[in-house]
Amino acid sequence: MRAFTKMTALVAPLDRANIDTDAIIPKQFLKSIRRAGFGPYLFDEWRYLDHGEPDMDCTHRPVNKDFVLNKPEYQGAEILLTRENFGCGSSREHAPWALEDFGFRAIIAPGFADIFYNNCFKNGLLPIVLNAQIVDGLFKELIEGYRLTIDLETQKITTPSDKSINFDIDENRKYRLLNGLDDIALSLQHADKIRAYEAERAKRAPWLFVD
Repeated sequence: MRAFTKMTALVAPLDRANIDTDAIIPKQFLKSIRRAGFGPYLFDEWRYLDHGEPDMDCTHRPVNKDFVLNKPEYQGAEILLTRENFGCGSSREHAPWALEDFGFRAIIAPGFADIFYNNCFKNGLLPIVLNAQIVDGLFKELIEGYRLTIDLETQKITTPSDKSINFDIDENRKYRLLNGLDDIALSLQHADKIRAYEAERAKRAPWLFVD
């Protein structure tokens, strides 16, 4: 998992509330559990004018030119600014996989669905909860080429006008993101103790380790 420390990046505005996980990554793409390759299908039904299927080549698919992520000025955006209750609906880890694979590193919203919020941290995405009035202010301030600086260590967002916005984050989740630690990597920090335990257990119960 990629570590998240500090970034200055282009912001893409997705001005909708209650965006569910089936909109983020439609159900037909859940057949794969590869974790990678979902970026081209992010918001598939909104980005394209045809029906998408797994492993479809998206190079020549007809696109919805009015959808924000298809507009030239938002190409390369790594911060998504959106509205309340982002990631609601069914639980699917494919949603943060698709967002991360597309290139997003952070999402700013007044609130997130709980399961989606937790899944973001497990996959290197930083979901930032801000007061709805502050989010509304960012939408109003946003112009072409709008960039924000996000510093996870200090838990601050800096706007182009040098305004500073603080955000909250659980200390354990912050530590994991700063160090790029998913659940497996976190466990492997104790690899020596795990090996020692397995060796001792093999001595006490050798019949459990017979091939």
